[in-house]
Amino acid sequence: MPILFPLVMKNEMIAMILAGGQGSRLGKLTRTIAKPAVPFGGKFRIIDFSLSNCSNSGVRTVGVITQYQPLELNSHIGNGSYWGLDYRDGGVTILQPHSSLDGEKWFEGTAHAIYQNISFIDSHQPTYLLILSGDHIYKMDYERMLDFHKAKNATASVAVIRVPLAEASRFGIMNTDNTDRIIDFEEKPAHPKSNLASMGIYIFNWEVLRRYLTESHATGQNMDDFGKNVIPSYLANGENVFAYAFDGYWKDVGTIESLWEANMAFIDPEHELNIRDRSWRVYSKNPVAPPHYLTKEARVRESLIVDGCYVSGEVDHSIISQNVKIGANSKIRNSVIMANAVIGKNVTIDHAIVGEHAIFADNAQVVGDKQIEVVGYNEIVGGLGDEEE
Repeated sequence: MPILFPLVMKNEMIAMILAGGQGSRLGKLTRTIAKPAVPFGGKFRIIDFSLSNCSNSGVRTVGVITQYQPLELNSHIGNGSYWGLDYRDGGVTILQPHSSLDGEKWFEGTAHAIYQNISFIDSHQPTYLLILSGDHIYKMDYERMLDFHKAKNATASVAVIRVPLAEASRFGIMNTDNTDRIIDFEEKPAHPKSNLASMGIYIFNWEVLRRYLTESHATGQNMDDFGKNVIPSYLANGENVFAYAFDGYWKDVGTIESLWEANMAFIDPEHELNIRDRSWRVYSKNPVAPPHYLTKEARVRESLIVDGCYVSGEVDHSIISQNVKIGANSKIRNSVIMANAVIGKNVTIDHAIVGEHAIFADNAQVVGDKQIEVVGYNEIVGGLGDEEE
């Protein structure tokens, strides 16, 4: 049976965050949690960026669509109060797959996830629907995109970012005319015509999108995915579809390498992701922890160390998350150490991502060479029976 939601105050625009991806390319880091719940930057999780963008943009009603391993994500989001999204008529609502009248259960694609939650969207009576991904790192004002959408009299707007032409074949590419109207869409083209890559961020006129989704479902047409099905159908039918150019930092952290790169960029206080920027804050659910403690032997260079850590070794260009312990003479370089990891003495970690609650025995080594090494959550590295020197 479909879930019915009571009608609440009308919203001009509500957001739907797609947060159900398995994230298999992140390997050990997503075996037990959804990709948007993966820790980032010492005290955040990836989905914090989309939620914070909504809060900072004045989007007060947010649906978070989950599917794969949702428990950690659900616990993290709660009622949305950490992002200022705990409103009586709005706020954050967790939306999970449910059986429909025709027996459907799991989401078959991004647009199908929206179709299954039409009742929730209708209950808020939005004029516009903002579609977001829960696994991108960026800061963006969605209100500006909505202003663009209105000015163009668009039925759909797609946020795009310029990428190096040599990398354009990895993305969905939007080709536009001189008014920013999208005239052609290419999904991962071998020979791209432009370098305007889709960011997976859309604004739709809800009435029009609702009609496309319901009519296609009734007639058995495939309208499961926004990039592969919905946008091409809009273009084929002559809808007003425009590309909204974004010129800030944006990173799809769907691979170990991209996740590591984004974390390394986060260290730089002058970077666009600067957590010290109070004009566009990134919020998160964070436990209260004591200040970090550096012993007199500790040496720290160009790193981000979060509260609650005990550091007695050497840390260089790394992120050390909450409640991490680093023993004497250990060397951490160009790495991300997630919360509650315990690192013994004389340990070397270089070009690596270390999962939460991992344990390193004395003298253990994890050194990335041509690729970033990954230590999983609760993983034990080295022989715990080694004698201390």
